[in-house]
Formats: sequence, structure tokens, C-alpha cells
Amino acid sequence: MLELERFPLRTRKDWPHPVHDWLRPLGLAFVDELDDPVLREFMDGLKSAFAEAGHEVYGAPRRDTKIIVTTDRFGEPTNWRRSLMFTGRRRFNLDETPVVLTALHATHAELARIVDHFAKIIPKSPPDPADYDFPGLSPRAYRTLYEQGTRGGPLMALTRLLQSQSKSIRILLVVGDETPDYVRVIDLVGAYPRVDRRPPRGRGDAYFYTDIMLRLATVMSTEEITNHQVVDPPVPRKTWARLSTPRAMQEAAVELGKRDFFTEMVLIANLVHVPSISDAVASQYSEGCFATWEPGLDALIATVTGSARPVEKDAITDDDLAVIVGVREDGSGAIVRHVEGKVNDPPSSESVEMMEMDAYLPSICLPDSWGIAREVPVVRSKLHGHRGITRFDPGQVEFVPLDPAYYHYPVSCATEAQARAIVSAFAASRALQDPDDPRLAVFTILPGHGLVVVEKWAAGKAPFAHLYELMDRGALVVDNHIPQGRVEYQLGPDGLMELVASALEVT
Repeated sequence: MLELERFPLRTRKDWPHPVHDWLRPLGLAFVDELDDPVLREFMDGLKSAFAEAGHEVYGAPRRDTKIIVTTDRFGEPTNWRRSLMFTGRRRFNLDETPVVLTALHATHAELARIVDHFAKIIPKSPPDPADYDFPGLSPRAYRTLYEQGTRGGPLMALTRLLQSQSKSIRILLVVGDETPDYVRVIDLVGAYPRVDRRPPRGRGDAYFYTDIMLRLATVMSTEEITNHQVVDPPVPRKTWARLSTPRAMQEAAVELGKRDFFTEMVLIANLVHVPSISDAVASQYSEGCFATWEPGLDALIATVTGSARPVEKDAITDDDLAVIVGVREDGSGAIVRHVEGKVNDPPSSESVEMMEMDAYLPSICLPDSWGIAREVPVVRSKLHGHRGITRFDPGQVEFVPLDPAYYHYPVSCATEAQARAIVSAFAASRALQDPDDPRLAVFTILPGHGLVVVEKWAAGKAPFAHLYELMDRGALVVDNHIPQGRVEYQLGPDGLMELVASALEVT
């Protein structure tokens, strides 16, 4: 199992939610340059929560500062020259580009006004560009806001608007008129869980700030797993041409596109104008990853990362595929073989979790009818997407939950913690640990993020075909709804398991 270092923080023993045991002390600076009493109160409370938990809080950024919490104005565009995400390293003479968290303050009326506006304009098809004419955005931004809103609702569109205007990916949306009443924690994939100030079970004000602190510490305590390693020998072009899996992956992309599984790629240039963004954030954001096992190479064939160059996941080519043969010993990335004669971009970060899960699941020998005289992993195909599952047939599909802490304190994409959560969940699957279990599909839900669904070997079917059939006959209902917190299913009157509203979902 991918192991995360353990640096326990000081937390109360009677804390009402499970907390990750791998949280570590952080060093962070608070930079508040706005005259906003609500934000000042919020920043002071959050600063105290970090300090009391054992983090090192600086009054001003130091050379080695990696995390900065700052403030900005809600609904007003920030020039990229003022954005700490783009200029913080140079402005404070830092050793590396910092992670920036930006707090924005909106009154209840301001927030309601813009959410209501999105609720009215998103249903219009085609979209009217004039409806999306917000300050500071590119004339082409309407397409992205419309598409994101159509997929995730008004709050998803709002997250993309705020990220674009503030020139910041990680946002703390502080809502209140004279004091902070609640906060939405917004990240790259568009998560927006709500943390209310009203404390549970009679707890004091400190609960509010400690809970937010723990959410942020969770995200900041884990590392990205994109340090992929290329090994020899490369796959000969003739060998690659004889394989059936690359063509099956391309056909799967088309089928997923027919079912509207992937969202349109988010191009930063379509949202805002900035001269150079490569040091701060990728130029585009392509959602999802999928992979299937190739017995001829004893390897996983997976889609490449969409942050390196534009990748349309529903229309891939050979150049959009990578060969994964293992995971680095420290878990920091995948081990990759290049293919002669084609473009070899890095794989998606999700390739680590997809490859790693096989180490904790059985291998099987397929019947002679497959024509494969070797052992293969019990899982054939794997799909990671930013969608949810609202209903499923428990006789054909198994749901595997994450460890409890991941529902209240979720992790971000491309991280070792996310990989660990997914690997652990699928390792506990009854359907996968027992190859004879008739359920051929297993899934989990990542709160505020999406889903991972895998498929066992289905006789006579192409990779992913069994998943398509489950979707088409309503045995696995994929939906735009992504829970923002706890995920729970209950048996419905028709025998299908139905999603129970997340405890933290507020629309």
C-alpha cells in the first residue's frame, strides 16, 4: 500500500470527525491587504486555528514559504500582476512558486444574486454570450461557464467564475453580512463543500475554524504523484501495431463520448487573458482518465495527462496513450515504457492508483477461449471521471466506500493521498477479491471530485463494453451530481441502490 508519512497534529480527542493520521505540520504565511471586517475576522480565526494545531504561522512570507493565505474582492477581476498565484514568488523572493489560498467575502444577498442569475441562464440552449458577460473574463468564457454549469449546476459555474476573476485556483468563499456565517472550500476540480459556523453539539466558535483548518491541512499535507519514470526497452513499433488494446481504447473513447461521460476540456485562455501561466497552473484542464490491461505487454495502457497538452478524451489517438508497467518504489509516479515512433507524453496521475490497486487484488488465468496463456489482473479496465453515480443494481455492481476520514476531509486530484484512498477502497472489494463473484463492476465515489469504476474480464466483450451495457440498461446510472461530503446508498423500492443526499451537500 502507498504509505504516507505520519505527522500527527494536536487535535482534541473528542473531535467529532475522523482525521487522517498522516497530516503534518505546515509553514504558512497570511497576507491580508483588504479593509474588510468580515475577512479580517475570518483570517484571524483561521490563523489561530493553524497556530493552535501546531503549524508554523508567519506574519509575512519567508524565503522558504510554500503556502500563502490571502484575500481578494468578490466579483471583481484581479489583474494577473496582482495575483499572488502568478507573482507571489517574485514579489516575496521565494524559493519556489507558492500554493495560494484566496479568501473572498460575499454577503448573502450578493451570493444569492449571482447564483440565481446562473440558475436562470444555464438552462438556455444555446447559451447567450451576453448572459455570461462578467468583468475580467474573455469573450469566449461563456462557453466554459455554460458547459460547467450544465454539468454541475449554478455553484459549479460560480466556482469557475470566481477562479477566473481572482486568478486563484484554491478559494475560500466566506459568506456573511457582518460576520462569517459559512465558507465554501473551492478547488481545481470544482469541489465546493460548505462548512457552517453553527457548531455541532454545542461546540464553540473554534470548531468552525478548526474544521476549515483541517480541510486545508489535509490538502496541503500530501504530495503530487507525477514524478513518472521512463524505463527501457521501448516498445517496438511493430509490436505496438499488433496489439488490440490501443484500438480498443480509441473505440472506448468514442463510446464514452456518446454517453457524454467527459466534460469539454477547460482552456484557461478561453476564460482569462494572462501572458504566461505555465509556472503557476496548466494551460488546460482535461478531465478523467481510463486504462485497460494489455496481456501482450503485461502492462496497463492508459490515457496521457491533459495538463501537458490538449487531449480530447472522447477522441484519442495512439499519441494519447501511455504504457504503464509499474509504480515507483516511493509511490511518486508511474513507471513507463515509451513506444517507438509515436509521441510519448506523460500519463495521467491517475495511472498510479490504477496500476497500484492490482498489487492488492488477485490475478486470474482466463479460460482458453480468451487465447491468453498467462496470468492477468482480476481487473481488466478502469475509468476515472468527474461524474457521480445516483443509482446502481447491487446484484451486478458493488460500491466500495473510502475510509471515513476522506468524506469529511477530502483530498485533491493527482496526490498520493487520493491514490492511497482509492487503492485501499478497491482492495476491500468482495467482488474483486473473489474472482467468481458474478458482479463484474465495482465503483467508489470521491467527494467533490468524481468516481472510479472498474470492470472485470467479461467474456466475449471488448474493454469497457460491460460498463456501457450497465449504463445503457440503467444498472449503473451516471449523473452530473457529485456529493460534496458523505456518500451513502440505500435500497429503493425497485431493488436499486439510491444515493442518499450527502450530509455536506448544499445547493
